[in-house]
Amino acid sequence: MNRAMFIMVLTLSMNIARADKEWPEFRGPDGSGHSGAEGLPLQWSETENVTWSTPVHDSGWSSPVVWDNQIWMTTATESGKQVFAVCVNRRTGKVLHDIKLFDIAKPLKIASLNSHASPTPAIESGRVYVHFGSYGTACLDTSSGKTIWARRDLKCLHHMGFGSSPILFGKLLIFNVDAMDVQYVIALDSATGKTAWKTNRSADYSEVSKWCRKAFCTPKVVRSNNRFQLVSPGSKGFFAYDPDTGKELWKVRHEGWSMVARPLFDRGLIFAVTDFDNPELWAFRPDGSGDVTDTHVAWKVTEDVASTPSQLLVDGLIYMISDKGTASCIDARTGKVIWKKKIGGTYLASPVYAEDRIYLFNRKAETTVIQPGHEFKVLATNTLAPGILQATPAIAGKAFFIRTATHLYRVEK
Repeated sequence: MNRAMFIMVLTLSMNIARADKEWPEFRGPDGSGHSGAEGLPLQWSETENVTWSTPVHDSGWSSPVVWDNQIWMTTATESGKQVFAVCVNRRTGKVLHDIKLFDIAKPLKIASLNSHASPTPAIESGRVYVHFGSYGTACLDTSSGKTIWARRDLKCLHHMGFGSSPILFGKLLIFNVDAMDVQYVIALDSATGKTAWKTNRSADYSEVSKWCRKAFCTPKVVRSNNRFQLVSPGSKGFFAYDPDTGKELWKVRHEGWSMVARPLFDRGLIFAVTDFDNPELWAFRPDGSGDVTDTHVAWKVTEDVASTPSQLLVDGLIYMISDKGTASCIDARTGKVIWKKKIGGTYLASPVYAEDRIYLFNRKAETTVIQPGHEFKVLATNTLAPGILQATPAIAGKAFFIRTATHLYRVEK
C-alpha cells in the first residue's frame, strides 16, 4: 500500500470511528445516510424532545453538517443576490457566525423546489467548505469564520439552480459541474483552493438538448477492485474516476438527466438513479474499464423510483421513498421488490438510518419511522410545527438536527 492510499484508508477509518459524533457532509460520515449514534428519540413533536430551535434567516435547502460543537449550513436571499454561511452552537442553538460571502448581480433562475443555497457544506477539523455552484466556493476557518480562500471563476449556466454538494477526499475538495453549457468533475486543493484536476464528461452531448445535459448529483468515493473510485452520476452516464488524478476508469451509459440521488455501494455493486422525470434504479459492477454498459449492469427497477430522495442500504436491502410517498424495499442482489407501501406525502429529503430504524421525512415536517426488514412496519409518526422540510437531517451524538424552511431543530430525548 502506497503512502497516499494509506492516508486515505486512515482517513476513512477515522470517519467511521466518529460516525456517531459527527455528520461531515451530505448524508453523513460515509455518504450513505447511516449513523452509529445510540439513544436517539423514536418520537417527538414541537413540544416533546426538542432541546432547542433556532431561526435561520432567508432561504436555503442545504443540509446541516456537524463537527465538534458546531453546526454549519448555508442560506441565501430569496432573490439570490446574497449568499451566507451560518454556524450554530451545537449545545445551545446560539448563532456563532452569520457570514455574507458573495454578492450576485444577476442570479440564475431556479426551480420552485430549489433554492440559491442547496449544496450541503463539507466540514473537517478547523475548516468548512461552502459551495454555491457558479456563484462561488469558499473555505472558512471554523473558529473565526474568516475566509481562507474562495473561487468565483468556475462559471456555468445551470438553469433551475444548483444541487451537487462538495465532498472531501484526503486533501481534495471534489464536486460535479453538470450544467447546460459545461459538464465536468473538478478537484480543488483543500488547503489553497487551486485546481488539482478537472475532467470533462466523456458522454457525447452533440445531439443532446442543452436542457438535458444538467444533473444535480453528489459523487461518492468507494473502494472496489483494489482501488479508490470516484463514482459520479451525470447526464447520459454514470462515470468513475481515479479520485487522485481525475482519470476516467469506466462508464455506464443511460438516457437520463437532472438526476439527484447520491449513489450507493455494497457487496460489489453500485446503485444509482438515471433520471428525474422517469427515474430508474440501476445496479452495476464497478470492476471494469472503459464503456461497460453492455457487460456490467446487473438489474434495473423502473417503477416508483425516487427522483429526489437518495436510497438507503441496510443488510443487503435497499429502502427508498419516492417523491410521491411510496416506500419500497428491494433485494440489493437481485433487484426484486420485496414490499411496497403508499404512505402519502411529498418527499424531497433523503431517509436516514440509525439504531435499526429508518426515518422518512416528508415536506410537511412529518416523520415516519419504520423497521427495516422483509415486512413493512411503522414504529412511530412525528410532526414538527407546520412548515416545509426539504433538507436531509443530520445525526450527531444522541440528536437529530432537522432544518425546516424557517428553523433548525435539535431533537433528542
